[in-house]
Amino acid sequence: MRNAMRKTLPASDSFHEHASLRSYVTAPPDTILFAVVASLVGFGLAMIFSASSAQAYADHHDTAYYVKRQFIWLIVGGILALVAYRMDYRKLKSVAPWIFGASLLSLLAVLVPHVGVVVNGARRWIGAGSFSFQPSEFAKLALVLYLAAMLSARGDRIRSLSKGLFPLCLPVFAAAVLVLKEPDMGTASLYVLTAFAMFIAAGAQAMHVALVMLVTAPPAILSVIASPYKRARVFAFIDPWKDPQNTGFHIVQSLYALGSGGLLGLGLGASREKYFYLPEQYTDFIFSVLGEELGLLGTLTVIVLFVVFAYRAMRIAIAAPDRFGFFLSAGCASLIVIQAFVNIGVVTSSWPVTGVPLPFISFGGSSLVVSLVCAALIMNVGRYRRVDAS
Repeated sequence: MRNAMRKTLPASDSFHEHASLRSYVTAPPDTILFAVVASLVGFGLAMIFSASSAQAYADHHDTAYYVKRQFIWLIVGGILALVAYRMDYRKLKSVAPWIFGASLLSLLAVLVPHVGVVVNGARRWIGAGSFSFQPSEFAKLALVLYLAAMLSARGDRIRSLSKGLFPLCLPVFAAAVLVLKEPDMGTASLYVLTAFAMFIAAGAQAMHVALVMLVTAPPAILSVIASPYKRARVFAFIDPWKDPQNTGFHIVQSLYALGSGGLLGLGLGASREKYFYLPEQYTDFIFSVLGEELGLLGTLTVIVLFVVFAYRAMRIAIAAPDRFGFFLSAGCASLIVIQAFVNIGVVTSSWPVTGVPLPFISFGGSSLVVSLVCAALIMNVGRYRRVDAS
């Protein structure tokens, strides 16, 4: 499949130069991709209202408090997504390094006392109250833009370890280390996984990617061992029932929620775990409440939607008229789909507990805005299609 993708990559990064080799046509918006995103957002609003109602009433005496905030962010994200869809995406290539540089500065700013906001022992936000945002979320998109620009310019040099792959790994690991300092192991791992997916799509040799992973594995393992917080999460993943009231509490309650949902679920709004049993029930563990209320059928529906999202996005990437469009689409798709399945892996005890939201569905303004802009950029690239790939 990787070789097939490499064969479909256009030889030029310019529409006009590319048109002399293979013609391209403008295409209508991908209605299936749009419908998938709209469905996931709809699931999100419904589940946020249900999962957060008890906590919202306890904290704010308003059961709709969190869904109202999410709806405001949906409007903001929708406006930014419309801009991202209508703009000439090629212009992002020249500014991508600057956007990535600004994102690194924002990640540094988070670590500065009295600038970064500490919540639950983690310093991940900038701002105050309802106006806070999470720089690490926006850095995900900045990283994809940067790698798309660099990979489109390097061409086959990515097959060289010293001249192609290794130099691009350095900024990825720099961003990941800054996020690990917050600490946020889940988001840091997403940076690395998304980057490696883009490297493989670009044609990097599997042996080189494996070598980079082997070199970086020892420092990563040492950072986990040296941190009681990270170490406890890994041990809880291995055996959550060993300490079900402490380190394994999240996973155990999540499995209770999923198990009690059965095939068809208890019914929308009928979750019992959301009543202060399951932590982070409307953010990182919202998929557990979804499974409890909508059952196996509901969870499989969401998984299928993400699979269709991946399929439509990769179709757009393969048909992209230039290399930058290919990597931009593939990178945005990888970011959203990898994050989705990491989140689902966490709540099903298939992945160590990480603070990674479920794209389009979990409560969180920064995550929703970035996910919508990523989807819009994919659809933007899809507006132009090679005739031989349609």
